Amino acid sequence: MSKKYFQLTQNNNEVDIQIYGDITSWDWYESDVSSYTLSKQIEGLECDVINVYINSYGGEVAEGLSIYNQLKRHKAKVKTVCDGFACSAASVIFMAGDERVMSTASLLMIHNAWTYASGNAKELRKQADDLDVITQASINAYMQEVNITEEELKQMLDNETWIAPQEALEKGFITTIVNEKDAEEVSQSVKKSLMKIILNSTNDDEDDNDDENKNNDDDTTEDNEEDEEPKNNYIGSFFNAIKNL
Repeated sequence: MSKKYFQLTQNNNEVDIQIYGDITSWDWYESDVSSYTLSKQIEGLECDVINVYINSYGGEVAEGLSIYNQLKRHKAKVKTVCDGFACSAASVIFMAGDERVMSTASLLMIHNAWTYASGNAKELRKQADDLDVITQASINAYMQEVNITEEELKQMLDNETWIAPQEALEKGFITTIVNEKDAEEVSQSVKKSLMKIILNSTNDDEDDNDDENKNNDDDTTEDNEEDEEPKNNYIGSFFNAIKNL
């Protein structure tokens, strides 16, 4: 099935993976992501960096753990990016990153494993015990990176905690926050480079025109034509500068 929300693209030595949907064992919808789908996609990949972009409410614990382990096992550096929500099983996948990035407009959510159950009292007690064991597997993944105690982490899971970027950074869930200021600094840097190219090019043109004007003081027609050249060169420099960025 061609997937719109799960995609893998490779550019030279980097691979981008988008996980924008539920984590399931069956790819019922184009937005669903399974461990099998991902394993077939990254099998035999030769790359230095895998960038995993996540926006997911989560899904099946087994699938999330499998994807987590596949990414951890890969020899490439893994960078996970929370593009919106990384909840539940998706937050476990997020923890596979050697570098884990959130923007100021994104959230993590962690909670205990849960399920629907039916049966007698003995069976339900066993189900509860099984859920504790399943949750522990996710705890082990979180504890590989966080700088809080396991008891504090378990309390956060019990409370079904939404984690904002700053708290995530302080507790070790992430390594980096990308914010609007960073984007503005990049934008301003581009603007400064652009203006420098334009001004340098314009100054060179004006110097050339000054030399020509000195040699043609008696020719009024040529003076008028050369007066227009700096303006034309300025516009040309502007578009050439954009093209060369």
